[in-house]
Amino acid sequence: MTTFLQFHLLTSYPPSNPNRDKEGRQKTARFGGTPRLRISSQALKRAIRTSSNFQQMLGGSLGERTRKIGEVIEAHLMSKGASQEDAKKTAKEISSIFGKLQDVDTSETDRVRTKQIVFISPEEKARAIDVADRIHSGEINLFKLDKSKDAKALRDLAKEMRNEVLGTADGAVDIAMFGRMLAGATEYNREAAVQISHPITTHTAVSEDDFFSAMDDLQKPDDPEGAGAAFIDDAEFGSGVFYIYACVDLDLLLRNLSGDRELAIKSIEALIHALPTVSPSGKAGAYAHHPRAGYMRLEVGSQSPFNLSGAFSRPISQQPLMESSIEALEDHARRNEAAYGMSPDETSVMDVHAGTGSLADIKAAAIKALQSL
Repeated sequence: MTTFLQFHLLTSYPPSNPNRDKEGRQKTARFGGTPRLRISSQALKRAIRTSSNFQQMLGGSLGERTRKIGEVIEAHLMSKGASQEDAKKTAKEISSIFGKLQDVDTSETDRVRTKQIVFISPEEKARAIDVADRIHSGEINLFKLDKSKDAKALRDLAKEMRNEVLGTADGAVDIAMFGRMLAGATEYNREAAVQISHPITTHTAVSEDDFFSAMDDLQKPDDPEGAGAAFIDDAEFGSGVFYIYACVDLDLLLRNLSGDRELAIKSIEALIHALPTVSPSGKAGAYAHHPRAGYMRLEVGSQSPFNLSGAFSRPISQQPLMESSIEALEDHARRNEAAYGMSPDETSVMDVHAGTGSLADIKAAAIKALQSL
């Protein structure tokens, strides 16, 4: 049976706009028939994997999400004496392992980039550079084959290089957690061991307008242009208590990390630290939101994953919102456990407002579950 870690968090955001849409507006969603503020899961996952704590705890075991592996290969080969033309030709071959190349850039530089952004593990990057070196040295006779006469040989060689570079499991924690898709090499796709919901407010919430102006320090009251603002604009912001849900498939995480239990433990510790303390950094300079979760609940067990957002389908209206949200969440969990006859093997709760539990308790419960596999 699969063992799951399910996290339920309630985090109070002050006036802020941590994750905005293409128009610069606060992201929203309708839930329970009322408008809610929203943060995208993609933004939250990026904030987690790029957070200082995540980087410090897992440095050297994190992949890179990029379109620019070809530029890395090209620069590496040129540093070893290859001409730009040869380096670029080899870089294109290596980049195509990870995905289709973008159309030829019409700017002054013909950049070697894939069309899609792709997760690349440290091991894959090292193997890609090694294959590029062997092509450059002539050990791999890629450019000595005639495309018209040696089509099959070229296809076989391309497949051999792809299989040599790509991997299905390695030490890249962020790929193991959040997965990846390679459209041209689906056998090397990685199913995500960690799922994270789009956080939404537990209560009805709408964004507000912030009218602001920027003053020119050198524009004085006696200036012919007057003493008005040099720039005026408006921006949106909002605030509220957000419900966040995350689920970890521990068995899949271990498989994605090639059974490296020690690395899996470090990755779970880093994730548990990040979930209640990390948020997207949009407009952080203007709002300095930087919240921490006021409530965090961990459920350990093999029962099917269950998102508790239904606790807020009727928006919370009773003040204080955080305490009322906690009460609604716990009541919803109790009712569902009773109705379905399915309870977690273990539950650990940190409630900052009640002064009970701690992050250390939650980490200990999660590590215990991982060690028992």
